Amino acid sequence: MSDKTVIKVDSSHSPKGELGQKYLASGKSISMRLWENEEPNEPKEPTAREYETVGYVINGRAELHIEGQTILLEPGSSWVVPKGASHTYKILEAFTAVEATSPPAQVHGRDEN
Repeated sequence: MSDKTVIKVDSSHSPKGELGQKYLASGKSISMRLWENEEPNEPKEPTAREYETVGYVINGRAELHIEGQTILLEPGSSWVVPKGASHTYKILEAFTAVEATSPPAQVHGRDEN
C-alpha cells in the first residue's frame, strides 16, 4: 500500500508570508520555509517562538542573536533556535537560507508576530 500523503512543492508557486518567507513543504509535525535574498537590516526586537527552528545558510551572511550570544551564519552554517529561546537576526549581506520548524511555524499565523 503506497502512502498518498507524499507531496511535491514547487517553490515558484509557494505562498509568501508577511515577513518575506516562502512556505515550502509542510507536514503535520514539521514545515520548511525559504528566506531568499533578504536584504541587510538592523536586528528587530528579540522574540521567542512556540516552535523549534533549524536552519541552513545557502548564501550571504547574518548574525543570530540568541540568549546573550551572537553567532555568525555563513554559507554552509546550520543552526538551532530552541522553542521559547529569545532571539533575533541581523542580515549582514543578501541572505538566503532554508529553515525547518517543528511544529509547523505557519499554523495559526505563529510566524507572523
